[in-house]
Amino acid sequence: MLKVLIIVLLIGVIISLFSGLVFLFKDTDRTDSKRTFYALGIRVTLASLLILTISYGLYTGQLQMGINAPWHGAVPQEQVKQ
Repeated sequence: MLKVLIIVLLIGVIISLFSGLVFLFKDTDRTDSKRTFYALGIRVTLASLLILTISYGLYTGQLQMGINAPWHGAVPQEQVKQ
């Protein structure tokens, strides 16, 4: 369930990013349009919710970092045997 929420939030951030880009190009003639700023606000809110959700998942143990992640520096067992 948590992974689905993370994917939905990530898709929302990407949609908000592209909608802000579209509003930026469409509203170049209008000086009173604030749609780009609203899209930015939505994107920042969704990104902060995404970070909080990932942090919650790591804290509760529902999400775990892989043991073979490149930043762990651990050598997989298959490479040790060779």
